[in-house]
Amino acid sequence: MTTQVPVAEGLFTWPSDEPQLIGSESDGVIYFPARPGEPERKLGRRGTLWGFTTQQFRPPSPPYDGNDTPKTFVPYAIGYVQLPGELLVQARLTESDPARLSIGQQMELRILPYTVRDDGTEVLTYAFAPVTDDDEVK
Repeated sequence: MTTQVPVAEGLFTWPSDEPQLIGSESDGVIYFPARPGEPERKLGRRGTLWGFTTQQFRPPSPPYDGNDTPKTFVPYAIGYVQLPGELLVQARLTESDPARLSIGQQMELRILPYTVRDDGTEVLTYAFAPVTDDDEVK
């Protein structure tokens, strides 16, 4: 069995069938990621796509620490998702084709593999996926 760890502790609930990002709240203002020493708050799982762009080339390393190479790099999308009544979250998107993304589209939090460490540990990160008709039934 592969060991899985979050990309950063305290970023999202894991393991969980319905993971949530972990923020904090102070004086009525919500922050993500959570600020040290402030009360934690689990954030909503669904939101609206506010804006997005695609990452077409491998980011410089460091700080990027993926285990791909410039030849094996797969483009991905990054967007801002408005969590209703909470805040805008910048996140990777599971859909990278701009033709399949639209401002105002409903999105839902997912946890997915980011990289694999030399010891075989799979590092997980958060992303938002477009809500499908099947998701609406849940």
